[in-house]
Amino acid sequence: MPLPKENTYTIDDIYHLPEGQRAELINGKIYSMAPPNRIHQELVAQFTKTIGQYIDRSKGICKIYPAPFAVHLHSDDQTYVEPDISDCSF
Repeated sequence: MPLPKENTYTIDDIYHLPEGQRAELINGKIYSMAPPNRIHQELVAQFTKTIGQYIDRSKGICKIYPAPFAVHLHSDDQTYVEPDISDCSF
């Protein structure tokens, strides 16, 4: 007997979640995200500041983006994450 097929979700499913519901999509599977607590946010703020200052001192071209900031890791539409801190080079 074949195993039942699991649902495979896409970025469109993430975009159609109810407003305010946070989730990540990894290899077609949706993972709900709990809201961050105060200590988590303080750490993210400190890391963002420290990394940003390092880039400025080094005259780097990267820019730092704290969450929420969508990152698409693959060229397919089945992976969408929101890391706490992202960077982009232009």
